[in-house]
Amino acid sequence: MKTVTALFWSSRPLSWINTAFPFAAAFILTSASGTVSYGGSYGPVGQDGSSALAVLSSGGATGFFDFSAVPWLIAVVGIVYFLVPYNLAMYGINDVFDYESDLRNPRKGGVEGALLDRSLHRTTLWAAVVTNVPFLVFLVAVGGPLSWLVLAVSVFAVIAYSAPGLRFKERPFIDSITSSTHFVSPAVYGLALAGATVTPQLVALLAAFFLWGMASHAFGAVQDVLADREGGIASIATVIGAKATVRFSVVAYLLAGVLMTLTEFPGPIAAVIPVVYALSCAPWWNVADADAEGVNRGWKRFLTLNFLSGFVTTMLLIWWVALA
Repeated sequence: MKTVTALFWSSRPLSWINTAFPFAAAFILTSASGTVSYGGSYGPVGQDGSSALAVLSSGGATGFFDFSAVPWLIAVVGIVYFLVPYNLAMYGINDVFDYESDLRNPRKGGVEGALLDRSLHRTTLWAAVVTNVPFLVFLVAVGGPLSWLVLAVSVFAVIAYSAPGLRFKERPFIDSITSSTHFVSPAVYGLALAGATVTPQLVALLAAFFLWGMASHAFGAVQDVLADREGGIASIATVIGAKATVRFSVVAYLLAGVLMTLTEFPGPIAAVIPVVYALSCAPWWNVADADAEGVNRGWKRFLTLNFLSGFVTTMLLIWWVALA
């Protein structure tokens, strides 16, 4: 039971929804929007020939939804995968290979990050493999070349972020790009698996999501500046400093908001979401490296904002479906 509990906390249960929801929304809504060939041979079409999420980003109430057309076995397997095994791999690998830094990090050992005992390191890595492989085999079997490529990029990003020899988390800016890939790629995978049609509005939507992910990772790295430096770990925050990193986050959030305005109704309503995140980070605009641990207050607020923004996003999706 002790091992199961440790693995549970290592998987960051508060973050499960951040990867499962994007896949679920992308795959289910795209699948329900029309005819689908899994593996991407031809795309789902609404009355205007666009995919479900593309209709969302262009404000189209001209589409239609048939949820009986959704392959629910694939949907459920994908949701469960991106809910738990995916996160266990992502955060478990990180907890194992960031152990020395985590020992110096006062926020580790709770919901914000597990502090795995050395005796559990091998078990954690094996648990990540054992829980991921069966799901990946199934998802490859029901997909096609494009979805395979996206899934491969997603899994590679999970491994490359923390694994020795790659350690993308120690390469400034690449660390934030990789982290954002962790959260955006499940949505892209859901679109690819359901054979979505790509539109400029959909690209803008995904780009906004990607900027949100980069900004969130960068802001989260600020609070760990001192611990990471003591542990010899590089990051965007340790290299360019706490103040510059906070400012990067604020600007990236605002740019995400701008991208959302490129979509038609109801997309621009969601533009307020990244703006709220920017305002939440703004109080630390001039934070010094020595005071970086104080940013943890903003990070805890960030975790709360995730649930609130998820609620708003869900309401907008329901509204969009009702309009269609």
